[in-house]
Amino acid sequence: MESKRVLFVSQEIMPYLGETRLSKISRDLPQGIQERGKEIRTFMPRYGSINERRNQLHEVIRLSGMNLIIDDTDHPLIIKVASIQSARMQVYFIDNDDYFQRKHTVADSAGNEYDDNDERAMFFARGVIETVRKLRWSPDIVHCHGWMTSLVPLYLRTLYSDDPVFSKIKTIYSVYNNGFKKPLKSSLPDKLAADGIDKGALKPISKITDFLSLTQLATDNSDGIIIGCEKIDDQVRKYLAGLDKPLLDFQGDENYIDAYNDFYDKFLLDSKK
Repeated sequence: MESKRVLFVSQEIMPYLGETRLSKISRDLPQGIQERGKEIRTFMPRYGSINERRNQLHEVIRLSGMNLIIDDTDHPLIIKVASIQSARMQVYFIDNDDYFQRKHTVADSAGNEYDDNDERAMFFARGVIETVRKLRWSPDIVHCHGWMTSLVPLYLRTLYSDDPVFSKIKTIYSVYNNGFKKPLKSSLPDKLAADGIDKGALKPISKITDFLSLTQLATDNSDGIIIGCEKIDDQVRKYLAGLDKPLLDFQGDENYIDAYNDFYDKFLLDSKK
């Protein structure tokens, strides 16, 4: 029987960034799912704080070289890869000098969030999707972790809905308590519309793109939702409770990999019917 495929798209992964709930799950979950017989691919941004030499990142020339247009400007897409030897797992990195060279992740050393985080999220989402297309690797499940991945479900459900690589996917979005203080630029809906996304699909962020509205956009376009932290924003939790979608509540460290694997399997069984 052919192995099912799970694509993990994450905002941060240990050991490339420090330990958080998000980065630890993003490190351990793919390994656990692979050990349970599924095929995996894992992606994250190549932030400037990641030491390429120490972590043995190298560019994948055959996947690099594409340009992505964000807000009428061409941005070269660079793909790098590294291996976590103990997990027998590769991690792909989405890189670009304009968006991911600075020495911090989403905010500077003083905690000021970057003005272009909206475009960075766009570039990351499209970079992952275009790279997976180039790999010709059709996932069954796409599991997104953290708000930097929140545009992936939107792109998959709109621009890429007819793409044969993504024809059978179910998208799952994990919500964490990793919000941002400053709303993303109000021009984000216009930039997404310029990509070809219908304005109607952007209703949650039509007035403001704060953590709540961005989470609404991501979960509205996902097939299932997982609560990744014990405590999440109260407004976000209230919104999720009102959605008529499969939702997996917070799982402790002991059994979460099995619980997530079972959650995937329910979608895989439903897709066979």
